[in-house]
Amino acid sequence: MLDSDDSYGDFVASDSSSGGDDLVDTDDFQDFDRNELKEIRLCSSLFIRISEMDTRKLTDVLRATIDPNNRQQAEEQLSQIHKIIGFAPSLLQVVMLTDVDMPVRQAGVIYLKNLVTQHWADKEAEPGQPLPFSVHEQDRAMIRDAIVDAVVHAPDLIKVQLSVCVSNIVKHDFPGRWTQIKPEERGPLNEAMNLLFPMIYQLCVRLLPDQSEQSVLLQKQLLKIFFALTQYVLPLDLISREVFSQWMEVVRAVADRPVPEQTNIIDEEDRVDLPWWKCKKWALHILYRMFERYGSPGNVTKEYKEFSEWYLKTFSAGILEVLLKILDQHRRKIYVSPRVLQQTINYINQAVSHAFSWKFLKPHMFAIVQDVLFPILSYSAADEELWNTDPYEYIRVKFDIFEDFVSPVTAAQTLLHSCCKKRKDMLQKTMHFVMQVLTSPNADPRQKDGALHMVGAVADVLLKKKVYKEQMDNMLCQYVFPEFGSPRGHMRARACWVLHYFSEIKFKQEAVLAEAVRLTTNALLTDMDLPVKVEAAIALQMLLNAQDKVQKYVEPQIKPITLELLKIIRETENDDLTSVMQKIVCTYTEQLMPIAVEMCQHLVR
Repeated sequence: MLDSDDSYGDFVASDSSSGGDDLVDTDDFQDFDRNELKEIRLCSSLFIRISEMDTRKLTDVLRATIDPNNRQQAEEQLSQIHKIIGFAPSLLQVVMLTDVDMPVRQAGVIYLKNLVTQHWADKEAEPGQPLPFSVHEQDRAMIRDAIVDAVVHAPDLIKVQLSVCVSNIVKHDFPGRWTQIKPEERGPLNEAMNLLFPMIYQLCVRLLPDQSEQSVLLQKQLLKIFFALTQYVLPLDLISREVFSQWMEVVRAVADRPVPEQTNIIDEEDRVDLPWWKCKKWALHILYRMFERYGSPGNVTKEYKEFSEWYLKTFSAGILEVLLKILDQHRRKIYVSPRVLQQTINYINQAVSHAFSWKFLKPHMFAIVQDVLFPILSYSAADEELWNTDPYEYIRVKFDIFEDFVSPVTAAQTLLHSCCKKRKDMLQKTMHFVMQVLTSPNADPRQKDGALHMVGAVADVLLKKKVYKEQMDNMLCQYVFPEFGSPRGHMRARACWVLHYFSEIKFKQEAVLAEAVRLTTNALLTDMDLPVKVEAAIALQMLLNAQDKVQKYVEPQIKPITLELLKIIRETENDDLTSVMQKIVCTYTEQLMPIAVEMCQHLVR
């Protein structure tokens, strides 16, 4: 692979000797020697012309990724060139070309989204390892300049992926690097807040003891003002450490105080809208934002470096004490609103990364995994009700990309993954607990669902550990395959989901792979529950992507699979299934020709 500082000249030098017919024609760059190319990298205007000149070739590569005859070669080309300066802006340019076919644009925007989510932020090298790849700052600047307009003008299928890109870029680059999207000049605002901020603080302090509905609503508004002022910039000239400490004490007090007893008589689904829980939600918003953006050493911009070190040492103990109490309330079945729970878990996830805060969490972490994360990751009564009453809505919620930003389930998955990846013994303890659940004769299906959910959540960590990697065939055969025959639809769906997340394992026995494909295909074609069919379709796509041998097992049933997939797409309007269909059509183009008319009839219904 090429380093992020490699030039087009380096690409030409490394690739021109391959002797193959490259999908990207490198002849356009042969006129430049290595020194000239280095000068070009320093000249943005010339570089833009190179990028523009190459969009046609990049379009051809993306088109080839959806052509079964050229797919493998095209994917290899992309893996070779994605680190070259100019690649990311060219990719965005192709995505926004209206004369390019939509499947090609979709392939491009998904590749861009993955590039931004995985490689946008600078990363530190592990000891003894080379510096990990991140998108070059020159490319990041060009993307920042263009992406907001791109979101505005993009069709919906493209817009949703670009919005994820914007969210990630804002998180890492605003305001330090992305100054163009500042909503206003902050000078006048800071002057006004110099006068108002002390008054707002004093009002908040006076209101705190009053738990009446009117008082708490006003407290919520004051916390929202603080959040709005500090969401993207923490004005250290306006908010001294003393003032910040005072506000953190107020916010901590709001997060810590109990909600009035009388609220417990209200239905749980309505409690989330009560002022007391809304106020607490904004307190948790502030705590997490302050830690994530300004208080997490190694993850902040240079102007907050000293502040982050002070924050971590000053506030970790007090805040984590409150958050552990909130998790304990949830563990004891005392109501905690979903957003408060989600933000609490997010804060703890951030704290896992730092040795200083980890020492407060370490004694409690396995109990959190066992008594908090495990129940959250298990199939709930609310899940069951939605599955039974409105399976279409169940599918929409489970696959809604924006739901991930607010879901306690996603937060729990992320925290479990972080502690198992970053903290010694946590993976071993977690897997021991999971195996206890899976082998227990008394475990109910909801608990087994939670255990398999936990296994899938740490799949990539397990596959990097030899001791677990070698047991994967047996794990699938003993604990996953039998659930395809479960009388409970949610367990059949979970079995498909686990195969999705373990699709890249190196099967020791081909018979195990063949059985995985058979079970998944059978679930897609014959299961009576629509959510199971959706999970099966996605699992089948992942297996086709990761395992070359899968194609021969799927081919005999490709026609009924395709027609069933078209039917499910029509019924659910699920975007994830569109990429499954794309994969199927590109892999089995010739075999599907006889039913092309029937497929078109499905599409126009």
